[in-house]
Amino acid sequence: MINVAKGKQIVVFLDYDGMLSPIVGDPECAFMTNQMRAAVDNVSNCFHTAIISGRSRKKVYDFVQLKGVFYSGSHGMDTMGPALRNTNNYDATFQKRSFDTEGNEFIIFQPAQHFLPEIKEMLTEVKERTENIPGVKIEDNMFCLSVHYRHVKDEDHERLENQVKSMLANHPDFHFTIGKKVFEIRPSIEWNKGDALNYLLEAFGFHNASKVFPIYIGDDKTDEDAFKVIRERGQGYPIIVSSKPRDTMALYSLKSPSEVQSFLTCLGRWGYDNGAITHHQ
Repeated sequence: MINVAKGKQIVVFLDYDGMLSPIVGDPECAFMTNQMRAAVDNVSNCFHTAIISGRSRKKVYDFVQLKGVFYSGSHGMDTMGPALRNTNNYDATFQKRSFDTEGNEFIIFQPAQHFLPEIKEMLTEVKERTENIPGVKIEDNMFCLSVHYRHVKDEDHERLENQVKSMLANHPDFHFTIGKKVFEIRPSIEWNKGDALNYLLEAFGFHNASKVFPIYIGDDKTDEDAFKVIRERGQGYPIIVSSKPRDTMALYSLKSPSEVQSFLTCLGRWGYDNGAITHHQ
């Protein structure tokens, strides 16, 4: 990998659940270990690093708590990036300036912001529709809603799915997807984790595809969009985290979060040894 990346700028993109943290019964308890946090921190000190998750951006930041990392939540519909050097490719109405506690400027890109009022309505409606189904957990991820059914009895799965789909019949601008023990409700816009990856590459200043080498590590179906983008760019490595072989656009695999940690530790060590350093240091 390092030999192929020679002369190019490595950029690291990471999903969160199932790779930086284990999949757990309660999504509120998907904590990463201090060792994993240190591995991500070391990588972010050497290379531009972003976490792209289906969770809300705030929730992911609360889990990770690293200021040298950029965060993209709601499957890329709420992306924090550096102040753009060139905004020609993206609608300025979806971008707003923001500052962290130390006064550093960021740009928040939210291409689905006009859906927020309807998402709030749907949050109330889906809670009412599922309150009589034991084990359901509704997660508000700002621009998408997650209906977790890991603790729902098998015989109730179909009823839950029908309730969510029947609600969506009244909201034609949204669609239904299935993840790991979760139903997701998302705005039907042409934007996904792959689009967020391209947006961030431009925000980092890497307009020239030949000079950048993106690495994306993820474990879910929604990560396939990012794997596909890297394959189409012809530069970089899409890496799936899975203990079993499966259909994927990824070219390489790691078996578990512990292997992800080992990979990131090695990458960070190589970066330090070779004098790689990011702009925020």
